Amino acid sequence: MSAAGARALDPSAPRMTIGEVMAILIPEFPDITISKIRFLEEQGLVEPGRTAAGYRKFSSDDVDRLRYVLSAQRDHYLPLKVIRENLEALDRGLELPDPVEAAPRVPPALVVQGVPGADRFDGHAAGLRLTRSELLRESGVDAELLDALEGFGVLSPAPGGPWYDGEALEVLRAAADLSAHGIEARHLRIFRTAADREVALAEQVAAPLQRSGQRSASSEQAARAEQVVREIAAACLRLHTALVAGALGRTTR
Repeated sequence: MSAAGARALDPSAPRMTIGEVMAILIPEFPDITISKIRFLEEQGLVEPGRTAAGYRKFSSDDVDRLRYVLSAQRDHYLPLKVIRENLEALDRGLELPDPVEAAPRVPPALVVQGVPGADRFDGHAAGLRLTRSELLRESGVDAELLDALEGFGVLSPAPGGPWYDGEALEVLRAAADLSAHGIEARHLRIFRTAADREVALAEQVAAPLQRSGQRSASSEQAARAEQVVREIAAACLRLHTALVAGALGRTTR
């Protein structure tokens, strides 16, 4: 057990349910979910007490730890490994490290404006060049998951070198989130297949514009072809989000 879990619980201190903790954190972290809190607990970053019936009970210190973790991820893009080390330093009686000291090189999400569910997608991400060790460090993910994703063809180095781009980083982060829910790398092959088909569809539609630009040497036509591909990609993301949301709504009625 970590130092966090080894701290004695004060029976007189107020204790909160996970729902109450959510209500406290949501104004500052709108994307927080119960699953996210449970994931952070599984990673040993917070260890709430338990009632005799097994229900989680969080202290104000637990909420402070969660706030630190979420801020470090959102504002400073720290990987979980670094956040864990910082919290362990706190547990040893040291002053809580300032996340700014370990500011990242890679942003965690690049957004397509106006596309629900399409965060972490942007053409600029492809310009990033990360080594394997940098990819693992920035994502905070174990090499075992990366190996599995590559083995099932879900993720691969960028063409032309032993580098990984920004999309690979976001694929790895998303796969880690899914892994926390028991969804393994082998299950994600369907996403790779679907993405490849969507790209093929976008390229098929944009092909006449691309050929026209090549014949006329028109930079305007080439830019238009690129814009069409991006618009189709964004529409595919909206469609995917709507279909999944609709299917989930039917199963929970």
